[in-house]
This record gives sequence, C-alpha cells and structure tokens, in this order.
Amino acid sequence: MPAHTESLIDCVRLGYQDSGADIAFVLQNQTNVDVVTPKKRPDPREDTGWCFPDSEDGILDAIRCGATHLWANTILFASHPLQTSSRLSKYQQELRVVGQPPTLVDKFDDKEYTNNLLRAKGSFTMPQAWTVDLHADPQSFLKEQNLLFPIVGKPIRGRGSHGVSVCNSFAELYDHLRALSLDSPVAMLEQYLAGEEATITVMPPSKERSEYWSMPIVTRFNHENGVAPYSGVVAVTANSRALTQQEMQKDKRYGQAARECEEVSKLLHGTAPIRIDIRRLNDDPSTPFALFDINMKPVSRSSVGPLQRLILLTPGGA
Repeated sequence: MPAHTESLIDCVRLGYQDSGADIAFVLQNQTNVDVVTPKKRPDPREDTGWCFPDSEDGILDAIRCGATHLWANTILFASHPLQTSSRLSKYQQELRVVGQPPTLVDKFDDKEYTNNLLRAKGSFTMPQAWTVDLHADPQSFLKEQNLLFPIVGKPIRGRGSHGVSVCNSFAELYDHLRALSLDSPVAMLEQYLAGEEATITVMPPSKERSEYWSMPIVTRFNHENGVAPYSGVVAVTANSRALTQQEMQKDKRYGQAARECEEVSKLLHGTAPIRIDIRRLNDDPSTPFALFDINMKPVSRSSVGPLQRLILLTPGGA
C-alpha cells in the first residue's frame, strides 16, 4: 500500500491475527499513515491488540474510533456482518472495505463451482478431478471411476491443508472420505501432482497498474506426506521461498503459470489479492504447472481511494 502523506489509517483487522498485526505494524512504522488499534500502544512482539474483531460489535467499535476504511483480513462468507448487518447500514456511504466482497468469496470458495467455471473457459491447465457426494456411501461411485493412485482427497470448501490427504490405495481413500463426511457433505478427488509446488499471488488493477498482475512466485518444499503443511502449524519460512529473477527467466513455465493465474483473477473479477496454488504435473522439471487451488485471500492492497482511517478486522480480534 502506498504511503498517503495526509492520510490517517485506523487498523480494523478482520481475520488472521498474526498477519493483521504485521499489516498494522508496517503501516504504522513504514508509511506516513496513522494506524488506530484497539490497544493504544500494542507490543510489536505480540500479535494481540493490533486489530478489531470482525463481529458486528467489533466493526462498530472500529467505526466509533473513526474508521473510514475496513481492512477485511478474515474469512469472509455471504452471511458475514459486513454483508448483512443492518446496524452498519447508516455508515455505508462513508465506509470502504479493503478485501473481496463476502458474497464473491462465498461463491468461489466452493471448489467444484470454481473448477467448473475454469474448465468451461478451456484455457487453463488443471488436474483431473471428481466430485463425490458424501450423503451416501461413496464406495460404489469410487469403484466406477477407475481411479489412479495416489490421489488427493479434500473437502469441497476449506482453508489451507485442512482435510487434504494424499491417498495411496482404495482403502485409504475410502477411509479418508468417510472421515471428511463428518464435516463436509461433498468432497473433491484430484489427480495427484507429484512435481514442484509453488504459489502465485495476483494483485487487482489499481491507479498505478490497470491490469491484474502477479507478485514474485513462491516455491514450496518440505511437504508432509505430499501436502504442504498449514502455515498455522509450520511457518512459511520453513518450507517456502521467493524465486529469483534468474530462476524465473531460466524456465518459461513459471511465466506461463503466472499469466494463467492473472487470467483466473480477471475471470473471477477479484477486487483484492487472490492466491493460486500450482504444481508441476510430475517430477520432470520440464513439465508445465497445473492450477489446483484458488484461494480468495482477503489480505490485500486494494484500490479503495485515498485512505483516511483504516481499521483491521480479524476473527477474535484484539
């Protein structure tokens, strides 16, 4: 986010408390923006006290502190207070939100819906996938598909690697799906991609750049049973690093994947950063990348006009 010399930002944090604290700290210390936080002088060694809760009361508390912009660093959905609260209605002409619209996030967090949309376009490299209805025993459906193992089983909605497992046999897959059925009525099976994994964050258009554009590609390693561990358990610095310009220039497939990711964000009309996970089809470093997970990440720089008082919102907050 560019510095605004005469802007005043109140940080309302919606979502992930650690990253919300990072955002507030950077804005407070590296820009000409004043950051308003729930705690008057939050400790930079702690991630508490930097952001307001994303509950209705938390959002209203932020507004009472003078917020004109809410940074929705949280998990958004159609029934989120930002979308549904009648108590916020009288502020809607003055308030701006940095992040994806909650209804858009709710729609595209459905992996089946999003994958079908991308496949219909016909121009994206994607793994083969199947949707499994878990209301009934999936055994007969699985036997009809002539599946190749290993294969990935995951919930139709989800964050990070929660519920994602690489299954090496029919029995392993069946047991995993039965476990998923306790929380998710539908699951997705996906061709296992054995090659290098990376992630690409695509930024939305702004006054400075009129098109969707990719940030530096981050490659991942140190997988656990074929799956990148959740960042809340293993720090990203332990299994990820940004590629150098030289590495990207040596392999045109990185650039090809980045262009595809930009087209995805454009197709979905993202208003904030979207993170897309990619992986080579196999261990051969000359193989292309396939797009296997679209994450409507809310933490973003967004074109919302001159910032005055920004509040960061997160689950739990404070």
